[in-house]
Amino acid sequence: MQQILDAILSDNAAPEDFASLEIPDHFKAATVHKDEVDMFEGVPSKEKDPRKSLHVEDVALPELGPGEAFVAVMASAINYNTVWTSIFEPVSTFGFLERYGRLSPLTKRHDLPYHIVGSDLSGVVLKTGPGVTKWKAGDRVVAHCLSVELEAADGHNDTMMDPEQRIWGFETNFGGLAEIAMVKANQLMPKPEHLTWEEAASPGLVNCTAYRQLVSKNGGAMKQGDNVLIWGASGGLGGFATQYALNGGATPICVVSNEEKAEICRRMGAELIINRSEENWKFWNEDGTRQNPKEWQRLGKKIRELTGGEDIDIVFEHPGRETFGASVYVTRKGGTITTCASTTGYMHEYDNRYLWMNLKRIVSSHFANYRESWEANRLIAKGKIHPTLSRTYTLDDVGQAALDVHKNLHQGKVGVLALAPEEGLGVLDHEMRAKHLDAINRFRGI
Repeated sequence: MQQILDAILSDNAAPEDFASLEIPDHFKAATVHKDEVDMFEGVPSKEKDPRKSLHVEDVALPELGPGEAFVAVMASAINYNTVWTSIFEPVSTFGFLERYGRLSPLTKRHDLPYHIVGSDLSGVVLKTGPGVTKWKAGDRVVAHCLSVELEAADGHNDTMMDPEQRIWGFETNFGGLAEIAMVKANQLMPKPEHLTWEEAASPGLVNCTAYRQLVSKNGGAMKQGDNVLIWGASGGLGGFATQYALNGGATPICVVSNEEKAEICRRMGAELIINRSEENWKFWNEDGTRQNPKEWQRLGKKIRELTGGEDIDIVFEHPGRETFGASVYVTRKGGTITTCASTTGYMHEYDNRYLWMNLKRIVSSHFANYRESWEANRLIAKGKIHPTLSRTYTLDDVGQAALDVHKNLHQGKVGVLALAPEEGLGVLDHEMRAKHLDAINRFRGI
């Protein structure tokens, strides 16, 4: 691994130098173990500790198949799917690996007693499998997390519709929280060269997800002038949704939980902000069995105060159960509620009269297709959208990084250094970086 790292850090290593590097037969990775899936049985979700279930250990290098690539991972990041994997909720991910393993002899490689997690990376291509022509050893890349087989017709209009669509590092093995990752070559995209390794790794999953959910015709199809209600507007998903609303000529109404998070939204350029801690909404009664429509009305009134009497065109929904009834209510007639994730609960409840009689739409959204991922990454590379990285851990401390996200102690994205020996490395376009430095660092240290 040291020879690989030396080549990456070198200013004069050529593609042939990378192609001649020997790839070790073992590497360090963050894993969960199949024989520990019951370790948190009887423990409330909020008390489950990823530090107990995530292991950093040496694992065997898999066989590289056609259309695949090995990437030396310089940095990765934590997403909620890694938290879910680490606490074995809502289901153990080993079920995903077992089903994938039954698909073919090639996919059988993924069905292991351990799961290498992580759905983001930045790094350098080490080797490509048969049939790969676009990428070569030495290319500096980031990866999106869409893994598809594309053998069925269903996915050729929208790759998210492929019946074998999976999220790499969550529903497949060999993820990005490791020194080496194995990806399908069509997951690779050019690294934005004004960013460090850890900054470039951090947008991945959430940036592409926010793009599809809000901007794409497959999601909210946001247009100029739309009023967009964004829950958790300074968080991992919401921080990108806020940027996309502003960048696309819409008006974000940013819902946050404290003044510190409100200030982050103001730094991004948002003006209409709702602080939940000041409003103290009680959308549900104390035992969580019944919702309170009067509180929905109070939210709607607050929104109209901020917008000059206008209602919401698009709701960017990801909290789920806690907020969904309110989201449906406050959306204007003919408006759209786009939903993913459901971090406060999957069982949504809403009053269908407000949806049905007012011709509102609920649009489900899950990650992004190939084209949407490229478009989202291109906007990062052009400096139109910026990372939301707030803090970075080492791979050895991945359990603490996941705990921060699980306990909502983070802001924006939490990064993880893999091979990168320190933060701040990997920038090639220093002129562009200087131009956007304040925006790149907006979330730092928060």
